[in-house]
Amino acid sequence: MIYWVSKSFCYIVLCLFFRLRVQGREHIPRRGGFILAGNHVSYLDPVVFGSACPRSLYHMARDTLFRQPVFGWFLRRVHTFPLKRRAADFEAIRKGLRYLAAGEGLLIFPEGTRQVGGRVGGAFAGVGFLARKANVPVVPAYVSGTRSALPKGTRKIHPVPIRLVYGAPIPPPAGEEISDVDHSRRVMEAILALKPDA
Repeated sequence: MIYWVSKSFCYIVLCLFFRLRVQGREHIPRRGGFILAGNHVSYLDPVVFGSACPRSLYHMARDTLFRQPVFGWFLRRVHTFPLKRRAADFEAIRKGLRYLAAGEGLLIFPEGTRQVGGRVGGAFAGVGFLARKANVPVVPAYVSGTRSALPKGTRKIHPVPIRLVYGAPIPPPAGEEISDVDHSRRVMEAILALKPDA
């Protein structure tokens, strides 16, 4: 209940104050597990991706965000679970695989953290590994406007237009045809191709 109420509220706010426009919703699978992979330049990105997606999404976030009891409680209620960045977090990976196996959507930022200057960074192997292990497609997505709305290093929000574009799903890698790293790079290339001025 908290998840869907929060999702609907955020979507309304984004449409009213940030004139959110979404393209390519037809690329989101109607059923079954899938990974939604997007660029990451602002704290607003998970909110935009999560509220605009027609299906529910689970999301990994750095474990330090869960140290505040009330905020940590809320994050868990909106399908967010902790990820330790300092080392390979096998528990978070197993949890992500369980959600995918249960037919849920999983939001991932292949770059790992927010990027400075709006650029798209390099991809870690995680998205490729999860796609292979869970045998699920990856839907690339590109969000623009969030960097200006809430830049990295500031807390001041600016009501600027935000645009979100979903791309065609990328099938999971079959066998040994491509490494997890190369599959992740393929995903990042697909994300970058969705950039408005691309």
